[in-house]
Amino acid sequence: MRNIDTVTLELIQGAIRSARAEMEALIDRTAMSPFIREKKDYFTAFFDKGGRLVSSTALPMAGNLIDCVFEHYPAETMKPGDLYWYNDPYGSKGAVSHMPDMVFVAPVFAADATPAEATPPPPRLIGFAEAWGHLWDIGGMVPGSISPDATDCFQEGVLMPPARIEREGQRNEELFRAFLRNTRFPEMVRGDVSAIMAAVRMGKRRLEEIALRFGADALEAAFETARLPEGSWRFRDWIDSDAVSDRSYGVDLTLTRAGETISLDFSRTDDQAAGAINFIMDESVPKFMAGLMLAMDDPSVGMTAGFTRAMGAVTTRPGSLVDPRPPAPLGMRSHTMLRVTTCLSGVLAQATGGRAQAASSVYVIYYLRSFDRVRGQLDLCIEGLAVGFGARPHADGIDAVYYVAQKNYPVEFAEMEFGVRVERYGLHVDSGGPGRFRGGCGIVRDIRVIADEAVIGLRMDNVRHPTWGVNGGQGGRSGRIVVNPGTPEERELKPLSDQNKLRKGDLVRIMTSGGGGWGSPLDRPAEQVLADVQDGFISDASARDDYGVVLTGDGLAIDPAATEAARQRLRRPTKMFHRAGEYFDAPAA
Repeated sequence: MRNIDTVTLELIQGAIRSARAEMEALIDRTAMSPFIREKKDYFTAFFDKGGRLVSSTALPMAGNLIDCVFEHYPAETMKPGDLYWYNDPYGSKGAVSHMPDMVFVAPVFAADATPAEATPPPPRLIGFAEAWGHLWDIGGMVPGSISPDATDCFQEGVLMPPARIEREGQRNEELFRAFLRNTRFPEMVRGDVSAIMAAVRMGKRRLEEIALRFGADALEAAFETARLPEGSWRFRDWIDSDAVSDRSYGVDLTLTRAGETISLDFSRTDDQAAGAINFIMDESVPKFMAGLMLAMDDPSVGMTAGFTRAMGAVTTRPGSLVDPRPPAPLGMRSHTMLRVTTCLSGVLAQATGGRAQAASSVYVIYYLRSFDRVRGQLDLCIEGLAVGFGARPHADGIDAVYYVAQKNYPVEFAEMEFGVRVERYGLHVDSGGPGRFRGGCGIVRDIRVIADEAVIGLRMDNVRHPTWGVNGGQGGRSGRIVVNPGTPEERELKPLSDQNKLRKGDLVRIMTSGGGGWGSPLDRPAEQVLADVQDGFISDASARDDYGVVLTGDGLAIDPAATEAARQRLRRPTKMFHRAGEYFDAPAA
């Protein structure tokens, strides 16, 4: 394979990024379900011919998305026009982490240009275009497929092993028809699947065009293209519960740097759960997460397979929360996946003297299943709600964000599509952890049920174990879910539960958790604290009690003398981490 010059490399990388943007735009404009069209719960990527990640959406997902396809369809048997799909978490060894995420993969073939008089060589496999999307319903025990009540993966919908849905451009209509027969919303799912398949075909065409422009050899060459001391550090973080039992579950990580090798050991993580919080963690997932964290100061670094090659061994224990045995349910695996992220932040904070992000909250989802007697129709509202992300060593945490690049439903859209009326949508005041850099705030969303009857399933974490702050920053504040607040019928719902009955006219108030703070809140400039009060991020009481900033009676200015005295009075020794009102150190490695 020939070397590639810097200019050509930059041109190819730009063309690949542009091709992925086109794939995402196509999905945006043609998908039918709200979770893909509005919330952007999808992923696009390109892989080289060996199945190694080249370019992708900046999500810390698995890098082994092609491996399970190779197991059933060796590379030498693939043909131009083939398209593969699957959603089997166990069969793919965690490449897909829960079943609604349906993966589509197309091999890309190309050949280098030849002189006009020469016989052109046959096209050869040079890579793969891939996309997945979260499908609205794939069968299972409840509409929407995911439920906190699930106790095995067969209750969560149809398992599809890697299969060739298109052979040399011809769709397998029998397989496609059988799959659609197992969803409660066949037209919506048909539209989503068609959109994702079209995006993969577009990605395939664009990669072929790039190979034609620059040459297949040059494209493959472009595909080929630590700031930690030595030591060992350990961190353990907690998931509130698995819904089946009331016990908490721990994810435990020991990171070791020895010479040029960084290893990650999750073997002390708790046993797998009866509930659906299990997470099949391919070793590429924590490697990508750690790589993104270590490279966070350089926005030019993209997520590629280079992260996985730079890291050493990842150890898990079979039968544990991050290496479960089938058929353990997986629908709410994000609760554990986010704990893997916070454990990585926790060990990096210790290794770097606090130069790591504070903990972020797990995103919140509710499933409102309502029935309209007049229309005789079942309505399903699956809405993911924003939370607060952890503060960083250089900036506040992000306020009101669902998950990285995904979006929140606009109020008008939610009211138009579902049997609800949104009566309030705002920041959850004081939910972000106080700090030199404040943790991101969660939200408050009031939903009025206007259907005749409904049941609601809830996925909220970080209630029993709120997010932690770091390097003197304080932890974020918990969320909660209340029906008919401020009335004689007020009742609080379990944050991880299903089949909660609602009546027409009930108001459900969902208050989501905030992210942890970074650095001492007493070091935050008083002017920023005043601005936070005026903008509705924190209350007067938090400004005084957490930040030591005393405002004048009208709340429009700072009382300098009172502020200085308050900050001197509040200063006290701290430890590396803080959660639920207490500072603590991590366990010994």
